[in-house]
Amino acid sequence: MSMYGRDPWGGPLEINTADSATDDDRSRNLNDFDRAALSRPLDETQQSWLLGPGEQKKKRYVDLGCIIVSRKIFIWTVGTILAVAFIAGIITVIVKNVPRHHKHPPPPDNYTIALQKALRFFNAQKSGKLPKHNNISWRGNSCLNDGKSDKSGAVIKDLVGGYYDAGDAIKFHFPKAFAMTMLSWSVIEYSAKYEAAGELAHVKEIIKWGTDYFLKTFNSTADTISQLVAQVGKGDTSGGTSDPNDHSCWMRPEDIDYERPVTVCSTCSDLAAEMAAALASASIVFKDNKDYSKKLVHGAETLWKFARNQRGMYSAGGAEAATFYNSSMYWDEFVWGGAWLYYATGNQSYLYLASHPTLAKHAGAFWGGPDYGVLSWDNKLTGAQVLLTRLRLFLSPGYPYEQTLKTFHNQTSIIMCSYLPYFTSFNRTRGGLIQLNHGRPQPLQYVVNAAFLATLFSDYLDAADTPGWYCGPNFYSTDVLRKFAETQINYILGKNPRKISYLVGFGNHYPKHVHHRGASIPKNKIKYNCKGGYKWRDSKKPNPNTIIGAMVAGPDRNDGFHDVRTNYNYTEPTIAGNAGLVAALVALSGDRTTNKVDKNTIFSAVPPMFPTPPPPPAPWKP
Repeated sequence: MSMYGRDPWGGPLEINTADSATDDDRSRNLNDFDRAALSRPLDETQQSWLLGPGEQKKKRYVDLGCIIVSRKIFIWTVGTILAVAFIAGIITVIVKNVPRHHKHPPPPDNYTIALQKALRFFNAQKSGKLPKHNNISWRGNSCLNDGKSDKSGAVIKDLVGGYYDAGDAIKFHFPKAFAMTMLSWSVIEYSAKYEAAGELAHVKEIIKWGTDYFLKTFNSTADTISQLVAQVGKGDTSGGTSDPNDHSCWMRPEDIDYERPVTVCSTCSDLAAEMAAALASASIVFKDNKDYSKKLVHGAETLWKFARNQRGMYSAGGAEAATFYNSSMYWDEFVWGGAWLYYATGNQSYLYLASHPTLAKHAGAFWGGPDYGVLSWDNKLTGAQVLLTRLRLFLSPGYPYEQTLKTFHNQTSIIMCSYLPYFTSFNRTRGGLIQLNHGRPQPLQYVVNAAFLATLFSDYLDAADTPGWYCGPNFYSTDVLRKFAETQINYILGKNPRKISYLVGFGNHYPKHVHHRGASIPKNKIKYNCKGGYKWRDSKKPNPNTIIGAMVAGPDRNDGFHDVRTNYNYTEPTIAGNAGLVAALVALSGDRTTNKVDKNTIFSAVPPMFPTPPPPPAPWKP
């Protein structure tokens, strides 16, 4: 049966009564569908459809004072930091406890060890009030009245300080100035090697002790002077012990109670020019101390004017110095001093003079002689030639200096050839020691200077990318020069027929009876008078004080040596000799590939060079 009604949308509404009979079945089916739907969980979206909006979780925050952050983020951040710190701590503990294999620096070579000892000799030679760090236990303050009690009429009254020359207590300023110049030259060229050896501050202190004293020997604040102190002390023994002095007496310097006269000169070009070289070279060493460097330059220029204006030799006219350190001329000091003043100031007037052909001729640059090529406290020409060859190699100033500089370069090459065993300019002992002083006594002071120049010249060539030089038609590498220097220094250090080291304190076998007053008399609170010290001079026992670092005079022409205190020709050291040794040792020390010669420091005051073109040729005339 069907029923009809009106559809609200305009059509008939038919209700099928047959379908109503199945309502119960339909209801059961719906219930089945509901159970099926509820049997699986609903996700949030579906629940929201059925249940409407739910209650949201309330987020928690942490207030840090300056900022508020989510508690969850805060916990994660703190946890991460703690975890990282924990891991880092574990790594640190592991690293610290893992056994390490330290790479120790290589032990110092023999030249470095010898260098450190050779510098100590200068501490033993100091005069005046000693610094606390002098480190020579048997030395003390001495000669604190030098200059003050002088009766010669000298203007200079404070001459305390400086260095004693050798085994006595005389202060000879001519060889002392040369010694300071050599030390300064070695520092300028090899400051990195001194630094590597731990001795740069020490050697600079040694130089300053000398230059401070030199500034006392004349009116260093004036622009012109009329006199210069040449010597303090006396060595004339003709009066015997009735005239107590530094040679007739055998006393510790600390106990000296006799008068020490002062020798002044008014015509001493050689001494003044050498002292000017010492101050000028030291001004480069102390260039970072501008006030002191300027003071040294001013003193050097004042001495230079004095040397040029008041000509003469300091040892002339019967001066006592002629017996011990006689000067043969002053022209070589003009070349040497002029070169150093040029490097210290950059003033080309000094270079013009130092490279002038006439001055070079007077200095003996063109006529040779038996001592040609031998650098010493008396003859500076060879050193000046090497010094100015440096200028030509690295700066090449050109006209008007080129002619003489080229000659100096060629002559330096010839001198280097003369050092080699392939040539016969100088004899050698059977043990291999070159006889630069032709068999005369005290040879080592000349040998060490030659070893320094040979090593330095080879380093110049290396720095100029020049592999060697010619001796006639034969070409020799720079290694040959270095080998020459090494063989000579090795001889001094013990590689000789007697197996003795001529450097006191180096090795196990060295001179024990050094001709030295301070080293031979014990420091036992007993004051020995002029004659009282003779028993120590004549004693057969070794010196009670070891004067470490002293290079003795050396062997004879037959490699013979007598370790006898009274024979100064074998056993006396000098500061001039030790300065050359120090220079040679530092040049040979260390690693040649890393610590090379310093090309530029010496040119610090030299302005850029723009060579003047040579004058045009004379007009051609038919």
